[in-house]
Amino acid sequence: MTTPILRRTAADLAAAIRTGELTAVEVTETFLAQIDAVDDQVHAFLAVDGERALETARRVDAKREAGEPLGPLAGVPIAVKDLLSYVGLPTTAGSRILENYRPVYNATVVQRLIDNDLVILGKTNLDEFAMGSSTETSAFGPSHNPWDLDRIPGGSGGGSSAALAAFEAPLAIGTDTGGSIRQPASVTGTVGIKPTYGGTSRFGVIAMASSLDQPGPCARTVEDAALLHEVICGHDPLDSTSIDQPVPPVLEAARSGDVRGMRIGVVTELGGEGYAPGVEQRFQEAVALLQDAGAEIVEVSCPHFVYALPAYYLIMPAEVSSNLARYDGMRYGLRVGDDGANSVEQVMTLTRGQGFGEEAKRRIILGTYALSSGYYDAYYGSAQKVRTLIARDFDAAFAQCDVLVSPSTPTTAFRLGERVDDPLAMYKADLCTIPSNLAGNASASFPCGLAPEDGLPVGFQVIAPPMADDRLYRVGAALERALVQRWGGPLLDGAPLLAHSLLAPTDEEK
Repeated sequence: MTTPILRRTAADLAAAIRTGELTAVEVTETFLAQIDAVDDQVHAFLAVDGERALETARRVDAKREAGEPLGPLAGVPIAVKDLLSYVGLPTTAGSRILENYRPVYNATVVQRLIDNDLVILGKTNLDEFAMGSSTETSAFGPSHNPWDLDRIPGGSGGGSSAALAAFEAPLAIGTDTGGSIRQPASVTGTVGIKPTYGGTSRFGVIAMASSLDQPGPCARTVEDAALLHEVICGHDPLDSTSIDQPVPPVLEAARSGDVRGMRIGVVTELGGEGYAPGVEQRFQEAVALLQDAGAEIVEVSCPHFVYALPAYYLIMPAEVSSNLARYDGMRYGLRVGDDGANSVEQVMTLTRGQGFGEEAKRRIILGTYALSSGYYDAYYGSAQKVRTLIARDFDAAFAQCDVLVSPSTPTTAFRLGERVDDPLAMYKADLCTIPSNLAGNASASFPCGLAPEDGLPVGFQVIAPPMADDRLYRVGAALERALVQRWGGPLLDGAPLLAHSLLAPTDEEK
């Protein structure tokens, strides 16, 4: 039986387009039709760029017919988080203050997609300025988890993860500041990669916290993520933090999946009290599968990880306070009260009051306070010292093992509205992912099954040293193969979407 286009991997689609089995236009039209059919329920996209997507697809087909070489993902559709600048489409960062802003240049990551002939379908929803763990702080309404439309798809990149899980796109781009790629991947049963800090360019990415932000690939399979990783990563002279080194051999690692002899460290501080029983159960089962595949499992203690959450919520808001100061209504974006009756200062106040949402205001105020005279050393300075201690914990752990592992999130997807009025509970969704951002090393979330208590996806986090991103893919591929053997197919080929009629059943399922 032929696999329907929507269910095919990005690697399969690219190969089919290269050989002429499928046209890029046919593939693009299929995904645009899926968006049209289901996105009113999922709300993964803030803007769909169908006309330009089809124009790109036609160019790819013309290149193939002319015998010109095609890149590894040429003609494959992709969704882009609305935090990355893309000429011709609004780039809102999920905020009213940038509702009508249209950039005049492309982010480096976006330009690399264009240069490699990927088909950009549109821009996906996110928490405002990437501030959140549920996509509920978006000024344009929340996205919904295709596994259960009453639950969150994660955040801040919930639109990108929801688009993948709803088969609205085979690939997506996210950004990760404290877990905003990995946490959504975990709760939607998809693959999310945070490359080493500096491994992908931040040029053209609207900044939240510059020392933490990192764009990365989102996909449904490990190989697809690796293919996208190789397209978007690499040195960029336009980004002063970009690492001038070759991209690690991630695709080779994803196709190998050989973990024999690898030392895998289980972080004792990332588990136990506060973690859902089903999450712990699936995590331990995944560890056992890796051990069966030939890995050596060791327990590792990283004692300063318990301070990562409070340190992050001082460092990140401090950088937010600085970065969001540019949105003053004077140069671009929203402007309120400019009727001649208000001073410049009053226009700024009115614009920011209406343009920023509650979570953005909360973080700006917290960050400004942490940086203020008399409190800088006590709060921001102390948090930076903790950051150094966390980096040293990682160094000590990687002296004992090749990678570290933990659950990606303490729980499965929570219900929409459940934590909106409890910011601290919302922040704890990133408990496992934050240490990697503070240290700048590579990390990823891979599906590892469904929690028995609610039938929702559980994520398995893998952390590697800086510029050892290929180790993530070796472990992820080994786990994916073991679980496919157990399930008889990919996790997303299960029933969650069928329950909401988001994807027509195949003949086999009928």
